[in-house]
Amino acid sequence: MKISKEKLENLKKLANEDGVIAALAIDQRGSMEKMMNKANESLNNVEGISEFKRQVSKELTPFSSSILLDPIYGKTAIDAKDENVGLIISYEQTGYDEYEVGRLPKLIDFMSGLRAKEMGANALKVLLYYDVDEDEKINDVKKAWVERVGYEAEGLGLPYFLEIVTYDYTLDNEKDEKYAKVRPKKVIEAMKEFDNPKYKVDVLKVETPVNMNFVESYGENFVYSKDQAKKFFKDQADATSIPFIFLSGGVSAELFKETLVFAKEAGSNFNGVLCGRATWKDCVDIYAKDTEKSKQWLKEQGKENIQSLNEVLKETAVSIFEKIEK
Repeated sequence: MKISKEKLENLKKLANEDGVIAALAIDQRGSMEKMMNKANESLNNVEGISEFKRQVSKELTPFSSSILLDPIYGKTAIDAKDENVGLIISYEQTGYDEYEVGRLPKLIDFMSGLRAKEMGANALKVLLYYDVDEDEKINDVKKAWVERVGYEAEGLGLPYFLEIVTYDYTLDNEKDEKYAKVRPKKVIEAMKEFDNPKYKVDVLKVETPVNMNFVESYGENFVYSKDQAKKFFKDQADATSIPFIFLSGGVSAELFKETLVFAKEAGSNFNGVLCGRATWKDCVDIYAKDTEKSKQWLKEQGKENIQSLNEVLKETAVSIFEKIEK
């Protein structure tokens, strides 16, 4: 893959000394509002959520290569991050309109790529809900949207991170056994589509091709044997020539680390992670009760979560620069 000199310099700021993206994700908005509302309704506002993100950024970015933040609740967290850590900014509106067919994406109204760059961004990230089997009229709208953002990022010299979250338009639950059976195809085919150079995507942020809770020996009921699951991981890696990193998808820190080891054993040449809730979600309830105790949790357990993940990445992930032409 070829990229501009400016994009390359920005990518270097997002990766660690091994060329691996060991990034912290806390750009959640809709899901964060739900978590905070459940934990302490009085903190479910701009001030309450922003302060939590600021704490996470301040305490954990010294152990990350970069951080993913949003421009709504994440402004103070940008100021609090370690000065040597790269910044990725989310550009899409959170969630989707449940009453509109197709889970169509939208950009944040008050944002532009230029404004993100002025805020210090080293990269732009958008999230796309995608089902390869949905009506092509819907998917064509999504493809055009991805193209527009790609050329905006290209013009600004900002690496373009495309996060793909798959689904099946005929099913209601992406966490159950029915979806687990079709997930490998959904994830792999989506990656094949957006591997196309016309989209100008520099890094794919993707789900693992299987739900590990349905892999033999990892859950009570299994949909895939270990050998089948490993083949899907290898097929996923072969589906794209551009760098790709894994999202944690809300699983536990331990399961996510086990997943990365499993991916490596399968022959996956993934290039890092953008790990969110697996790192800090257990701190939300603590913050809701005592905002001082949450700082201590982040200094201890949060640090342990991210450092142990970094150790796994040293043994499993491949440098992003191995996929970029000099």
